[in-house]
Amino acid sequence: MKSALALMALGAAALPVAAVAQTSVTIAETAPIVTLNVTQSVEAAPDVATVGTGVQTRAQTAQAAMQDNAAKTEKLIAALAKAGIAKKDIQTSGINLSAQYDYSNQDGKADGPRFIGYEASNQLTVKLRDIKKVGASLDAFVAAGATNINGPSFAIDDPSPLIVQARGEALKSARAQADFYAQAAGYRSARLVSISESNSGGQPPMPMAMTARFKADAAPVTPVEPGQVSASVTLTVQYALEK
Repeated sequence: MKSALALMALGAAALPVAAVAQTSVTIAETAPIVTLNVTQSVEAAPDVATVGTGVQTRAQTAQAAMQDNAAKTEKLIAALAKAGIAKKDIQTSGINLSAQYDYSNQDGKADGPRFIGYEASNQLTVKLRDIKKVGASLDAFVAAGATNINGPSFAIDDPSPLIVQARGEALKSARAQADFYAQAAGYRSARLVSISESNSGGQPPMPMAMTARFKADAAPVTPVEPGQVSASVTLTVQYALEK
């Protein structure tokens, strides 16, 4: 029995020993913590406009509707390029084909709605970089065969300088608030503990939508007012109040 125990002890001693050490250190703040959520926005004139446009066509067969739509969409894209819009600023946003029915004057008839053909549509998203020519561009789209227009939606192409400005103003405001709370509560100073940020750049106003089914040369240039857009930063900051 002793020999068996000795062999077990020797076997256990021969096994490799792996030492795993996990250390986690948390230093808790003993001072009162003030948490502030500060949002700061900076406004500026937009320098780009995004417009949705496209072509809708109808025919008795699906193939005819798609072929007619393809020809008219190619004409529209060629007109956009001729107007100086870069290829990178033109993007297909949707192609649709669906059967169309007339549901009117049913009056309980058992034969169901009347088939009237197929409708095909090709939608484009176009970025315009000359704000002053947005109205004229919309009219040119219609003249080139566009049957619908959605937008414009205004933005700032590179909002980073505005975000930097908004960030600085937000942090300055947070500091002022923290100092106020420290003094009001009888503390000497407020020490910054943490900062987290969320931002949005070049927020556009709500786009206006319109369906255009008229000749561009039959009316004055479509008026467009770009107004201003904003870039905003929201900071969540924490300050420790110190005696």
